[in-house]
Amino acid sequence: MATATDISILEAQKREPGTKNAARRVRVGGKIPAVVYGAGKESASVAVDPRQVLRILKSESGHNTIFDLALDSDRVKAMIVDWQFEPIKGTLLHVDLQRIAMDQELTVTVPVVLKGEAEGVKTEGGILEQLLREIEIECLPADIPKSIEVDISHLVFGIEVRVKDLPHNEKLKFLTEENQMIAHITTVKEEVVAAPEVVAEAAATPAEPEVIKKGKQEAEGEGEAEGDAKGDAKAKAKPEKSEKKEKK
Repeated sequence: MATATDISILEAQKREPGTKNAARRVRVGGKIPAVVYGAGKESASVAVDPRQVLRILKSESGHNTIFDLALDSDRVKAMIVDWQFEPIKGTLLHVDLQRIAMDQELTVTVPVVLKGEAEGVKTEGGILEQLLREIEIECLPADIPKSIEVDISHLVFGIEVRVKDLPHNEKLKFLTEENQMIAHITTVKEEVVAAPEVVAEAAATPAEPEVIKKGKQEAEGEGEAEGDAKGDAKAKAKPEKSEKKEKK
């Protein structure tokens, strides 16, 4: 886990915007292209160190981390709002950065963490199922929580945890619909196994696609045989034609 010192500053350098070749040159130089926008200022194309970005993304607060963006002699508060990985190698390709005004509210997503062991799992043989793993909230940058924890030890069959049940205060405004389910207790889904006689009957009856496929193959075989017969007939006809020429 990255420390506060590792993620407190992200250094950036201005770069040539626009072309793929320019972005490729940035990556060859060990940096990745990035865009900075927000706070009522024009967007800027910059290059940043991917190692610094990854330390931020892998930190405890993740992409909600607020850090100092150092660009030339200017330093502003910023956060990561979007990023792109190469799908095969998994290397970081691009990142979007947003300038932050500490006195203006932001809309962010934060993870929901379940705490405790559900009673329905311990005594009723149920399974805990989490349907929603993060929610959208609105708050000031300084009030962004790393996660929202909720106690699920009381959960049994028929009892659920919904968004409205999550702990929060006047500093946080929940934007996710309050009746969306977070977690509940469910049962093991049993696999339906067909009876042996049903399986035997199904095996004895060829499936329709196989019949069609077989018929198609036979038709192709007949076509080939017919083609061969025509070829033989033409081959036989050629000598007769040449004999007539010799008689003439």
